[in-house]
Formats: sequence, structure tokens, C-alpha cells
Amino acid sequence: MKAIVCGAGQVGYHIARTLAAEGNDVTVIDQKEDVIEKIAGSSDVRGIVGHAAHPDVLERAGASGADLLIAVTYADEVNMVACQVAHSLFDVPTKIARIRAQSYLNPAWANLFSRDRLPIDVVISPEIEVARAIWRRLQVPGASDMIPLADDKVRLIGVRCEQDCPIVNTPLRQLTGLFPDLNIVVVGIVRGDRAFVPSGDDAMLAGDEVFIVADTTHVSRALVVFGHDEAALRRIVILGGGNVGLFLAQEIEAGSAGLTAKIIELDKNRAELIAERLSGTMVLNGDALDPETLEEVNIQAAESVVAVTNDDETNILASLLAKRAGCKRAVTLVNKATYSPIVVSFGIDVVVSPRAITVSTILQQVRRGRIRSVHSLRDDFGEIIEAEALETSTLVNKPLAEAQLPDGVIIGALVRGDKVIIPRGDTVPRPGDRVILFAASAAVKTVEKMFAVRLEYF
Repeated sequence: MKAIVCGAGQVGYHIARTLAAEGNDVTVIDQKEDVIEKIAGSSDVRGIVGHAAHPDVLERAGASGADLLIAVTYADEVNMVACQVAHSLFDVPTKIARIRAQSYLNPAWANLFSRDRLPIDVVISPEIEVARAIWRRLQVPGASDMIPLADDKVRLIGVRCEQDCPIVNTPLRQLTGLFPDLNIVVVGIVRGDRAFVPSGDDAMLAGDEVFIVADTTHVSRALVVFGHDEAALRRIVILGGGNVGLFLAQEIEAGSAGLTAKIIELDKNRAELIAERLSGTMVLNGDALDPETLEEVNIQAAESVVAVTNDDETNILASLLAKRAGCKRAVTLVNKATYSPIVVSFGIDVVVSPRAITVSTILQQVRRGRIRSVHSLRDDFGEIIEAEALETSTLVNKPLAEAQLPDGVIIGALVRGDKVIIPRGDTVPRPGDRVILFAASAAVKTVEKMFAVRLEYF
């Protein structure tokens, strides 16, 4: 596949590296020469210095033969025009654009991005995606991550093992014997700076973040087994009334009876604006770093604080202040990748990375074969993939013990109709099964081929 990535910021840089590592022909366009030199020097990509929406720049980037254009510059208008030029002049078949300004995304203008107007095939709004990702985490108290799969029949759950976790130091192969009726598979472990796909002889240690694939009906029990028996959420305090905070509050109002939210927003005009757009959420104009403001929203009684201001340091410090005041759990938005590994050691429970969420959303649109959904786990660790097994797949009609799965791939579940099957060595996948698996980054390309249908391209 030949792809052009417009914009070499955090998102563009990571997408380009990921696609190039999988053997794709990738060209990156950015106006900053030093940024282009950095990405071209560290990855097998071609760099072009120039304006991503200019026809001559796109021509030099090879747009006439490109399969895909991903526009993730910092300017919405540049992203939109780049897609328009790629469509009108170079017939690029698939165009993806990151759009931040919510005015463009107003449902009243839903046909703006139609093929005969601004021809963008997929529009990504980072703020909306981040709010949805946080809301998913909040729905499973105790989970550091939650991704619904196979129409929510299966869930990928991230769980942090604390010192009192009852199954630390237990080899994974013993879990089936200890909990024979628990439908879960451990597919990944993050230990400090190291992330790996475990074998049956590996054991979880205190401080590990463990990713498990679970039958949705078994999630609550699985959390208890991992030492998390948190009560259901009733009170949430959101720090920051920007687009993420507003969208999250709207999700809460629309989707959860019995759960109340309060927002602290520093800017008075913004606080008044979001108060008008919310019906059941209290909005307080104040400073999230002021202990008196936190006391005013009764932070000590909240089960969770969600810090989503536009400043990482404010989010981290306000989260720690909230927990010190008695709040039980902190969900913290952190943009700087260098902060993520260390803030958990400070006592923050869940770190949310807008870049990782945006990259994951975009990668879902570029996978080949019968792949229904893709979600990235941590930086360069791998992807949780939901795929449909067809008759031509190399995986079907043989026991998994004979399937010769590539290194770094572990199957977490099969979904056959309404039935969730936790795989064993003698499990035989059938055509039509939905296969939930984790693939380390180096194995993703091989997984695509496993689910490819001859020359079919999705």
C-alpha cells in the first residue's frame, strides 16, 4: 500500500512509523525541515518539506499513485483542502482527515464532507474520541482501559495489579485450574518500560498493567479476581470544560441514570457556555488547583476525578490534589508521551493519551482483510484486533494447536453467533467466527494476511 501522511506531529509521526514498519510505502509531508529530517532518519519513510495542501507538493509526494492520504496537520483547513486536492487532481481513493473545530462537525452540516462537496472518507475528531474512551473506562470501575468488541459480547480490559492482588506471582497456566469457569485470557503485560505477550509460564507481578480479553458477562468477576472490587460510580468531578470535558459530560447525561457529574472550568465565559449546553451537570467557575474549589465540589465524596484541561501539568497536579483530598480514583489526560510511564507511580490510576487514541482510530481505517476493528495498546506494543474468519483463512478448520500462529500473536476469544468461546488448544475456528486476538507490532502484517481474501482489499 502506498500512503501519504500530511503532518509529522505526534500523530502523523507515529502513524507513518507504524505503516512503514509493516512494509508499506509511506511519504510524509511537513513544512518543518527538522521534523522531516527526524522522521526520515528514524524510519523507512520518504520525507517532503512543503505545504500539504499544495498540488505540486502532493504531486512530488506521489499522490497520483497513492492508495491512501491521511491529513493530520495542526490546521483543519489544511487537512480538508489536502483531501480535496488529492481527490480532485489525483484520484486518491481513500482520504482521512483530523478535524478539531466542532463547528465543522455540527450535525446540521452533516453533508459537508460528502463526495460531491469536501470528499473526505473518514473524519476523526480527537476530542470526541478521547471523551468516548474515557467514558468507556468509567463504565468499568477498576479498569485502566476498556474496549468493547464483537458488539460488546467481548471486552478488552486493562487492569493494574496492586500489592494485594490475590493472583500475583501465579503462573498464567494455573489460572484455568484455579478459575475453571472464568472466561478470560491474558493477552499482554506491561511491566515498567517493557511490554510483552506472556506465555503460560509467566506470572504477573505487583505494579504490572495486565490486558485481558473477557466474556463481557464475566468482566465483574474477573476484576474481583485481579483485586478490583470497586463500587459503581455515582459521583464524578471533571476538571476542565473544554471540548473533551463537555463531550464527556454529555455522554454521562445521555447514558447513565444515577451518575452525576460536576465540572470545574477556569474561564468564566467558557463555564457559562457549557452550563447552557448541559442540563444535569453542575458547572463551577474556578481553579482546579485550588483546594477550596475542590472542597466546594465535595471532591472527597467523588468516586472519580477526570482531569482533562489543555495542560498536562495542571491535569497531573490537580489529580494528585483530588486524591489527597479523598477522591478514590484519578483519570488523567496526558499529551506528553514522556510523562505517561512516570505519572502512575505518583498515584494516578488511569492515564489517557489523546495521541494513542487518535492513532488507534485512524489505523482502524487502513487495515486489510476482514478486519472489523483495531485498537492500539500502548506505544508500539501491538494491537487488539477483531477479524472475521472466512473459508480462505489459514486459521479455520484446524485445531488452534496446529495453527502455527506467528510469534507475538495470542487469540483471546472466538465469537460464534451469540456464543463466546475462550480458546484452548483443541478449539477449531470455523468460517464466520469473529476472532479476537492480540498481535504485537511486528506480527500485525502477518495477521492481515491470515484474514485476507485473495486480492480483496478493505
